[in-house]
Amino acid sequence: MSSLTDNSLERYLVENQARFYRLAYSYLKHPEDAMDAVQTAVCRAMERRSALRDPASCRSWFCRILVNVCLDELRRRGRTLPLSEWEEVGREDPPPADESLAQRIDQLPLAVGTVIKLRFYEELSLREIANVTGNNVSTVKSRLYAGLKKLKISMEGENIE
Repeated sequence: MSSLTDNSLERYLVENQARFYRLAYSYLKHPEDAMDAVQTAVCRAMERRSALRDPASCRSWFCRILVNVCLDELRRRGRTLPLSEWEEVGREDPPPADESLAQRIDQLPLAVGTVIKLRFYEELSLREIANVTGNNVSTVKSRLYAGLKKLKISMEGENIE
């Protein structure tokens, strides 16, 4: 990769840091964890910049790195319970559900929620989402439309599960 492309990558990473934070936060729901995820993803991208063959695919390439970092953190969290959540363990009734759209998207299966976040939060094309997720375009389409259908049902007052 030429230094011109290196500069382009650095410029892309700096110019879009707010967008990356928003995507990471949509997965992790903690400001510090989201910032850590973005930092980790940027470091990985810089270390692996030679793997970026086509500068035009920089956006989907970096989103894939960032999503993978976030999913790794979610898997790690699944093995531990943060101290802030200890008080929630003893509750008999779950806290009331938030009616926000973001909360509803988070209730979807992870693969479906990822497609919706990448499509509507990051405005990636279906092909770019397929590259990020490692799925074919048909799978991305079916997950997108299934997720949108579940969200519509949810917005009409039914449970999305």
